[in-house]
Amino acid sequence: MKETELYAPVKAFLEGQGYDVKGEVGACDVVGLRGSDDPVIVELKTGFSLQLFHQAVARQAVSDDVYLAVPRQSGKRFLKALKENAALCRRLGLGLITVRARDALVEVHLDPAPYRPRKSKIRRGRLLREFAKRVGDPNEGGATRVGLVTAYRQDALRCAGYLAENGPSKGAMVAAATGVPTATRIMAADHYGWFERVETGIYQLTPKGAESLEDYRARGALSA
Repeated sequence: MKETELYAPVKAFLEGQGYDVKGEVGACDVVGLRGSDDPVIVELKTGFSLQLFHQAVARQAVSDDVYLAVPRQSGKRFLKALKENAALCRRLGLGLITVRARDALVEVHLDPAPYRPRKSKIRRGRLLREFAKRVGDPNEGGATRVGLVTAYRQDALRCAGYLAENGPSKGAMVAAATGVPTATRIMAADHYGWFERVETGIYQLTPKGAESLEDYRARGALSA
């Protein structure tokens, strides 16, 4: 659908709500007036874009009732985009409309409203625990997630360092020497391929573990 093809269905929908509707008024694609209510402004685009959000936010200087309107598409990709952009609209206080090409169906997915963020105590607690447990500052902000040094990885590195110096060892000995109470569990889980069990309760470092240990030491991941 072209932007101009979105206009008639949106206009008809607003007129059905009792609005007097005109297109291209000032910088606005669609303007609807109803009595003494705030103007309803709709910005039309053939798809989601940063430009569309910039335009819609600029229209909030005129009215609180600003909507984005895009063609409704089929498929999981569009549904994902719709969900993500609806979340962004909610944060920006914008409304969201889609128009289906085959029958000009107009659907309002979101009305403009002030955004009140909901805080997650669980996520906040997880963030603060990770910050407190992490030793030093081994990661550069903005780095890729692959290979990031987390508190868990630092605990695994301490275990690897002990095995590198002392050879195959019991989990309890590793825990006591490194101060990592979950050492046995970490080595048994072996998420990184660094450890292997040689007999019940005893673990040794793999070649991959030795290589990774040297790499992370060079990055300062084990420094206090």
